[in-house]
Amino acid sequence: MSLMITDECINCDVCEPECPNNAISQGDEVYVIDPAKCTECVGHFDEPQCVEVCPVDCIPKDPDNEESQDELLAKYKKLNSD
Repeated sequence: MSLMITDECINCDVCEPECPNNAISQGDEVYVIDPAKCTECVGHFDEPQCVEVCPVDCIPKDPDNEESQDELLAKYKKLNSD
């Protein structure tokens, strides 16, 4: 399951540089996470780094993009196969 950023985001800019997959970008009003790139940091870290640094706790799991740990790991491998 990828993560999502809610409208509680304060645009503090700390999450974007923490994402190892470059899945986070500035949206129209708040930052957004590209579900095609988000692996919840599987393959990189034990915990999602954006969640770790978010000061307002606005990055939950995205219920519209459910993925198992195996699927997240496969996505990580595909994204990093260069």
